[in-house]
Amino acid sequence: QVQLVESGGGLVQAGGSLRLSCAASGRAFSRYAMAWFRQAPGKEREFVAAISWSGGNTYYADSVKGRFTISRDKAKNTVYLQMNNLKPEDTAVYYCALDPRGTMGYYDYWGQGTQVTVSS
Repeated sequence: QVQLVESGGGLVQAGGSLRLSCAASGRAFSRYAMAWFRQAPGKEREFVAAISWSGGNTYYADSVKGRFTISRDKAKNTVYLQMNNLKPEDTAVYYCALDPRGTMGYYDYWGQGTQVTVSS
């Protein structure tokens, strides 16, 4: 069993910044990738960013490139999403996800989500 707990969401004005955190606990995997997804009201869940086990490979959705940065602290089993220059269209529930195989393609475990609201 794996637990993912997100934190750091909130209300921010356009142009502001937030940093999301996701702490993983429970079953240990030798190498796992992690990612952030988001879901806005009335829309499907979409990919935001992913990071490999080593942290050496990162991927971003085009909509957040240059504004968001994903990072991880393996010692703390925590992944972060630094979000800068936020826009109203970034408003969504943000979920972290874990891929136990490290492929960065199949995420079996999900957090409960944290709300991010960007006001114009």
